[in-house]
Amino acid sequence: MTETMNHVALLGDSILDNRAYVAPEPDVAEQLRARLGRDWRVSLVAVDGHVTGDVERRQIDRIPPDATHLIVSAGGNDALGHASVLSARAETVADAVDLLADAQASFAASYTRMIDAVARRGLPTAVCTIYDANHPEPQHRLVVASLALFNDVITRAAFSRGLPVIDLRLICTDPADYANPIEPSALGGEKIAGAIADLVRQEPSGRSSVWC
Repeated sequence: MTETMNHVALLGDSILDNRAYVAPEPDVAEQLRARLGRDWRVSLVAVDGHVTGDVERRQIDRIPPDATHLIVSAGGNDALGHASVLSARAETVADAVDLLADAQASFAASYTRMIDAVARRGLPTAVCTIYDANHPEPQHRLVVASLALFNDVITRAAFSRGLPVIDLRLICTDPADYANPIEPSALGGEKIAGAIADLVRQEPSGRSSVWC
């Protein structure tokens, strides 16, 4: 009997589909293949520019039928879609928080639908947080604070479903990890691939965990 090969499918956005920003250096998928070796397959389903709704409607159906592990990194482009909130006028702090809360609620609805659709595939699945990016100050400070609201959605969704989390905020911590303010460089991609490889090689623990 032929033993089934382990097969990781990568879903999401340009965090995993970063070839356009690093070529001719290796992208995340290529780096992950090198990390895992010949006993594993890696399929890149993620698409640069996609949001959580695209993962739900367009990527899940493209998961290879023999996939054994799923990695999801989505939400950064959803956050970009709400970036105008940061320049919106508000008379009070409460008004500003209310605007951010509306953006968070919208993202939570979309992310929850996506992760439930992914979970229905019944495969070991891990999700990634949105990293802090590499904007100059004072923009960086505002972006990090705002993204905390989106990352709260991601971690709550993961932990409530017993899914492990790859915390990219603790992985891509150096400016050299970024090819531009929002995309991972080859160095950042190597760190991301390393975290994914370490996670999928482990036996499931039966509880939520954070990888970095």
